[in-house]
Amino acid sequence: MITVWGRVSSSNVQATLWCLAELGLAFDRIDAGFIYGVTDTPAYLEMNPNGFVPTLVDGENPPLFETGAILRYLATAYGDDTFWPVDLVARTQIDKWAEWAKINIALRFTSPVFWLVIRTAPSAWDLDRIFTNLDLLNKFLAIADTRLAANAFIAGSQFTLADIQMGHCLFRYFDIDIPRAGFPHLQTYYERLCARPAYRRHVMVDYEELRVTDQARRLGKPV
Repeated sequence: MITVWGRVSSSNVQATLWCLAELGLAFDRIDAGFIYGVTDTPAYLEMNPNGFVPTLVDGENPPLFETGAILRYLATAYGDDTFWPVDLVARTQIDKWAEWAKINIALRFTSPVFWLVIRTAPSAWDLDRIFTNLDLLNKFLAIADTRLAANAFIAGSQFTLADIQMGHCLFRYFDIDIPRAGFPHLQTYYERLCARPAYRRHVMVDYEELRVTDQARRLGKPV
């Protein structure tokens, strides 16, 4: 049995759960991180000394942490030749776009934009910083939009591991109240992902527990 430690409001946990569902794998999930605790316990830190989520254990195998490593493990162990090819050249073409999406889309959106909007009280928003970060993100979303003008998915014509890294943050990108540039092919791609049951189940989920309000700030809750 596969066990995942992590809260469903974590985008990295969402990527892991989405991948598991796309591969048709059964798993147990244990709430951990943020308000759920667990990650600072000795037992958890023995599995994942970083104290972050997700952590995944597959049967008797050693624990895994770092989302990219978890996704590649699952793809190698359980994916088919379209999702994660055996051929090295074909696989690295997918891995190239997976790494690109992680570094240039997910990492440039989550902390620089999402956290500054959702995990910061409105009275403390730094709009100049948010807009500057959006401008940088848009440079890479433009690359994705161009790529998606000629391809149904980010690495080519088929859904692959790269789409997990590319798509897992797009629900929040399109859902939060920010100005968005006109990227029609990215929009179509997002709608294509929304049609996938595993995406709707594990990525298009409520994130209100992450939102920091001015009232919460006055009560001394962490931003």
